[in-house]
Amino acid sequence: MVLLEVLLLVLFSQSVCLARILKCSFWEPPFPLQAYLPGDFLIGSITFHGLFISHAITFTEEPPPDSVKKLIMVPKNYQHLLALTFAVKEINESPHILPNHTLGFRVYDSYANARTTCQATLRLLSVKERLVPNYACSIHNNVIAIIGALDSEVSLNMAIFLDIYKIPQKTKGPERLPFYQMVPDETLQYEGILSLLLHFSWTWIGLVFMDNDNGERFLQTVFPMFSKRGVCFAFTKKLPPHTYITNINVMLERGAKIYDKLVNSKANVVVAHGESYSIAIFRWLTYISELNIMTSKLKGKVWIASAQMDFNAFVYQRDWVTGIFHGSLTLRICSNDLPGFKLFEESRNPLSTKGDDFLRIFWQQAFGCRFPASVMNEVEEKICTGKERLESLPGDFFEMSMTGHSYSIYNAVCAVAHAMHAITFPFMLHCILINILVSIFNQLHQFLRGVSFNNSARNKVSFSGKGEVVSGFDVINWKFFSNESFLHMKVGMFDLQASPGQTLTIDEEAITWHHWFNQTRPLSVCTKSCRPGSSKKVKEGEPYCCYNCITCPAGKISNMNDCNPCSDTEYPSKNQDFCLPKTITFLSYEEALGLSLAIPALAFSFITVLVLAVFVKNHRTPIVKANNQKLTYTLLSSLLLCFLCSLLFIGEPQKLTCLLRQTAFVIIFSVALSSVLAKTLLVILAFMATQPGARMRKWLGKEKASAIVLCCSLIQAGICSVWLGTSPPFPDVDLFSMATEIILECNEGSVIMFYCALGYMGLLATISFTVAFLSRKLPSSFNEAKFITFSMLVFCSVWISFVPSYLSTKGKSMVAVEIFSILASSAGLLCCIFLPKCYIIVLRPEQNNKEQLIRRKH
Repeated sequence: MVLLEVLLLVLFSQSVCLARILKCSFWEPPFPLQAYLPGDFLIGSITFHGLFISHAITFTEEPPPDSVKKLIMVPKNYQHLLALTFAVKEINESPHILPNHTLGFRVYDSYANARTTCQATLRLLSVKERLVPNYACSIHNNVIAIIGALDSEVSLNMAIFLDIYKIPQKTKGPERLPFYQMVPDETLQYEGILSLLLHFSWTWIGLVFMDNDNGERFLQTVFPMFSKRGVCFAFTKKLPPHTYITNINVMLERGAKIYDKLVNSKANVVVAHGESYSIAIFRWLTYISELNIMTSKLKGKVWIASAQMDFNAFVYQRDWVTGIFHGSLTLRICSNDLPGFKLFEESRNPLSTKGDDFLRIFWQQAFGCRFPASVMNEVEEKICTGKERLESLPGDFFEMSMTGHSYSIYNAVCAVAHAMHAITFPFMLHCILINILVSIFNQLHQFLRGVSFNNSARNKVSFSGKGEVVSGFDVINWKFFSNESFLHMKVGMFDLQASPGQTLTIDEEAITWHHWFNQTRPLSVCTKSCRPGSSKKVKEGEPYCCYNCITCPAGKISNMNDCNPCSDTEYPSKNQDFCLPKTITFLSYEEALGLSLAIPALAFSFITVLVLAVFVKNHRTPIVKANNQKLTYTLLSSLLLCFLCSLLFIGEPQKLTCLLRQTAFVIIFSVALSSVLAKTLLVILAFMATQPGARMRKWLGKEKASAIVLCCSLIQAGICSVWLGTSPPFPDVDLFSMATEIILECNEGSVIMFYCALGYMGLLATISFTVAFLSRKLPSSFNEAKFITFSMLVFCSVWISFVPSYLSTKGKSMVAVEIFSILASSAGLLCCIFLPKCYIIVLRPEQNNKEQLIRRKH
């Protein structure tokens, strides 16, 4: 059974390899570099330190010697190996983790190539120094876990084989793989970048990403995610993979397109996504573009890079400027400096490289020198002494502080060690039976899911149920200087454990922006925000972030995208950007307008009472008798009520006041006008009765005058009764007459009946005015007919002007117009008819006698 399992595993691995065709062919680099430390348990790792560059070969002739592949390193990545070595050293020296066993490692380079990655993976699964997969006859192949590379393509190629053997893979980059990820899921990074964009209101951005499968996944994920939150894309450009680095024509063409787009775009923010070496590739593109395009200079941008990217450089980019990245913001895995790590870095001795094939190559390329054994006689090169100082290297070549990627590697080694420490084996750990090794790997999987520990930096490390490390991201601000050094500062944090809406914390004061922006917050929008009261209209054929601003119509407010009306109880603010509640209003005694109308009403009421008192007191005098005392008292009483009924129009409308105010007004005024009409008729009849042989004496009785007043008043009372019986007035709310007010008013109910009552009152006034006007030249005592004519002229003038004024006003003003008309017309009748008589009675009593009255008649 065991032999059958071995055979099946071998056949399956070979079929997978054949399926990968060229990607899995066993291509041997000129010198297979590795780092090795023996131990009871081995941790495998496939890192990326550089690329092999070679000239194109046409096979028309024998290749020249200089066509051999040459390794071009990214020196900064060497710290990843140092982090792994430091973690293993720390664990082996600790008496609390695996006290009876030692931890070792085997590290190969992927060279960012699928074929070499496949080969390196199979080497990890084989006996040391022998590429024989599935055959392990000694303890030299006790690999218990493998740490993947920074780049997703490398880890994906590794996963094809590791899944067969059930070996846990600890990936440093956020890939979508069924293994353990030392950073949170990649989608969470995108949410962090989106939070940054929304925090700074950057809605017009560019995207730069690698032209590979990972780049396509990035675009397909962020495009709908960002668009849903209002972020638009000015451009999306793909960086060519490293395989094009030697093809100058292709690099020039693609680099020029990206460079032109960056120069001409209004977007001041560029989101970059790619592999660990993507920044180095981009520097290459911009460098060759600047050499060939001298017409325009790339202006400052705010670069936002994902966590797996790093500001590094190839060795040939030693003196290339980095100013375009000044002020960049990147996400970095939350990390702290480890105690003793800096001293460990400084202790590296390139003269003693046992178990580390990378150290000398790193040293030579980082410092631009050669060790004596590798210096060609015909070429004069700088000699490496081994005493060069790492801290003297530019930051994009090497950093003394631990980077986020190195910190992830350190935590990955510690996680495996803690998981192995928790396993209790009932058998010898160096057993070679495959079914037992598979059992060990399965147990390691189970313990890794539940591992939780504090590392030497006192940070907690644990995994979620999906196999992702529970962590967040630091927001890093990068400052680049003219001497090629740089400084990065933590300016914020994206906390995945925080409540929604509080995941991002940022200190804007600590951020240094690119010099182009003069240290003010950059603006990156296609169109500046519309002013308050304007709405957006998307420009045809352009993204929705590019729009024209259109002023909202009156009565509407802008809600960023459209103009919407306020509710009936609200009104737009002055800038038409939000709604304000309408104020409830009515004509009250507390305000100046109501008080200015109430005081005259009371004053004229008091005057009317005084006039009535004067007439009552002097009721036996000739002037009072000559004016028909009963009609005089009726007219004065009705005028008094007219002045008082105007007070019904002031105050908050109630059901009773609404029923009384108009009906009482028209009935009382009808009584007053009927009295004036009766007075005028009596004057005419009195003159006609004095003519010889006149038959009009029988019409001069007091009963006839009372009948006129009663009949005319009953007609108006009948109209009001029909009005109250069919559609009476009621309290109402007017929401629309005034833009900023809710008016409490009395709804007249039937408008027809209201105007019928006013029309009848106008008819009485017209008849009274006509009769008085025709009799104005009659020789009556004290010019009675002339006084009545003038009073009716005032009355008619007031009410003729009332109609257009009433119809053209709204709210409280409409009520005030009616009150004013009542007071003015009533005061006109009072003053024109009664003040001349009061003047004689009070101030000229000697003229108040029968002789004077008769003399004046003649």
